[in-house]
Amino acid sequence: MGSTDGFQYRALYPYRKEREEDIDLLPGDILVVSKGALQALGFKDGDEQTPNQIGWILGVNERTKQKGDFPGTYVEYVGPVKISVPSHRPRVQRPLPATPGASRLPEALEQGSPLLELQEQFSPPELAPPLLVKLVEAIEKKGVDSEMLYRTSGSELRQALRTDWTLGDLEPFDVHSLCEALRGYLQDLPSPVVPVAVHGDILRILQEIPQPENCRKQLLLALESPAVPLQNTLTLQFLLRHLGKVSQQAESNSLHPRALGEIFGPLLLRLPGASPELSPDFSILFLEMLLQTKEVEPEQLPPALPPKPPKPKPSAASLANGNSVSLQDAEWYWGDISREEVNEKLRDTPDGTFLVRDASSKIQGEYTLTLRKGGNNKLIKIFHREGKYGFSEPLTFGSVVELITHYRHESLAQYNAKLDTRLLYPISKYQQDQVVKEDSVEAVGEQLKVYHQQYQDKSWEYDLLYEEYTRTSQELQMKRTAIEAFNETIKIFEEQCQTQEKCSKEYIERFRREGNEKEVQRILMNSEKLKSRITEIHDSKMKLEQDLKKQASENREIDKRMNSLKPDLMQLRKLRDQYLVWLTQKGARQKKINEWLGIKNETEDQYSMMDDEEELPHHEERTWYVGKINRLQAEEMLCGKRDGTFLIRESSQKGCYACSVVVDGDTKHCVIYKTATGYGFAEPYNLYASLKDLVLHYKHTSLVQHNDSLNVTLAHPVLSQPPAR
Repeated sequence: MGSTDGFQYRALYPYRKEREEDIDLLPGDILVVSKGALQALGFKDGDEQTPNQIGWILGVNERTKQKGDFPGTYVEYVGPVKISVPSHRPRVQRPLPATPGASRLPEALEQGSPLLELQEQFSPPELAPPLLVKLVEAIEKKGVDSEMLYRTSGSELRQALRTDWTLGDLEPFDVHSLCEALRGYLQDLPSPVVPVAVHGDILRILQEIPQPENCRKQLLLALESPAVPLQNTLTLQFLLRHLGKVSQQAESNSLHPRALGEIFGPLLLRLPGASPELSPDFSILFLEMLLQTKEVEPEQLPPALPPKPPKPKPSAASLANGNSVSLQDAEWYWGDISREEVNEKLRDTPDGTFLVRDASSKIQGEYTLTLRKGGNNKLIKIFHREGKYGFSEPLTFGSVVELITHYRHESLAQYNAKLDTRLLYPISKYQQDQVVKEDSVEAVGEQLKVYHQQYQDKSWEYDLLYEEYTRTSQELQMKRTAIEAFNETIKIFEEQCQTQEKCSKEYIERFRREGNEKEVQRILMNSEKLKSRITEIHDSKMKLEQDLKKQASENREIDKRMNSLKPDLMQLRKLRDQYLVWLTQKGARQKKINEWLGIKNETEDQYSMMDDEEELPHHEERTWYVGKINRLQAEEMLCGKRDGTFLIRESSQKGCYACSVVVDGDTKHCVIYKTATGYGFAEPYNLYASLKDLVLHYKHTSLVQHNDSLNVTLAHPVLSQPPAR
């Protein structure tokens, strides 16, 4: 076996292969490349030090032993290396072993077992344990600005998780219960996130490097030591990103780096008993230093991938047509609009929705792509230089239209592995927030009927799945409780069996000396019956555990199907509502709208129109507008009134009004916004020219479309005279 010259590179960003010839990367991976391979591509000495200029490079990942292409923009040059050249002999394919923990974890969790080691809970390319990810996402969704965040204890969720780490629906739990569960998860890990093996290096860095930023960098380098398993490093990085977001809200939650260090330091870096060298503040200072930066940096997006030869497209003509459109004519280009306007247009849209606007830098030729992903807006800057466009170097596209058209057919994972979606749904400036394409009231009504039916069908399907999910979740909990009871019963029977064996020996010997074989057989028979009973209980428990495992798997499938329905439900509801708004603006009568929606227009129906519309007291503003009064005064005026009695008053929120209405005998309040498009309770319904128009509309239309707890119409102005009997 000989050797040849080569080069080493270190991966800076994660990359998941998109083609068969690619290889996967994780930050820190070492890649080895043959010098001959680069020379064969026409590169000369010295070019190896700028991999971002090389493009796609053929090499071997030392961690995974994969050989294939990787993006030069994702790595940094390390230095020269000697590469062993294997002898030419047939290579035998070896099957990959199962991922450690992949089969054990679900089973262990279903049976209420203790947590496994981090290395058994997940494997790259996952960036953290699924349990931890689910908890963090739920906490960040509910907000990290709470004053008592991470400082409460004794929650029901935490108590439940002490025996069962299977996480179901976390939506019902408040943020404090979730935080306590996360702390419990870290506390219950068999081994800490930061291993004892690197305590010495960490202590030396904290003692010798007083400058915070340098100290932080050295700590991060120490944590990349081979003594720290990759899963531990990834978990710590994931937690640091979360705690950084928490620290950003310190003005609201008072969780500065020092406070977070006091809470999480001992959980992440556990001190091994009494140590003369390590003070109790050691773990606190460690985490405080990792979080102590001038400003928590946002997650750094990887650079653009080098261009590859284009793959065949399903519709080559569509690409050509797309490139022929000028930027000004592109439906997704909105020009100079603010970030706030963009956020409003992308609110409640599905993943893959996008638009392009002028960059806030106002530099000629620079633009910003805003993409909906994971329920959030992702801002991606479009750079321009020497007639070329792109998300970062090297810029390869001839126009913004060409760039956007490319990513309408290719995943943005080419640019950033975390943005695994295409540009699917453009926000069209020509539709101005309306998707209604039909040009007559009748045609729009018929399309409304179609969307409404689709929405009802999806809702019905979701409701059935939810009922099934709730039922099976309850059955799973009952079975887990039964397994615990089996365990206790087995324990009692085994103790009885041991006691009987211990006591029966003396009696058996005595009866045998007396020649009483009948009593000896009776004792032995009782012992066998007891053992047989224990075996039966064991068998019943095993059968129940198998049923539990199967049902838990089915329950997870139901949960996946429910989650897959949610985006469709949101989109269909939005489409239906936009058609309703269009019909309302065009003056369609509520009776006709009800027919399209399949609502019966009975005499007492809350959606029906009154024949004597002009005689409504609602036309007189003095019957419902009461001016500047506060919430308590409004509640006093409405106390004891029938459902649907209402008033309109000035809101404490500047420039707005408030509607107070009686629902189920109680007074509810909701804000009425005054916008450039008109009055309303929420977008896109802020379209009424006056408060009177709004009141007349909601005389016949329930407020439930804005709030599920407001199933009521504005039926009775508070100051109107009751009808004569």
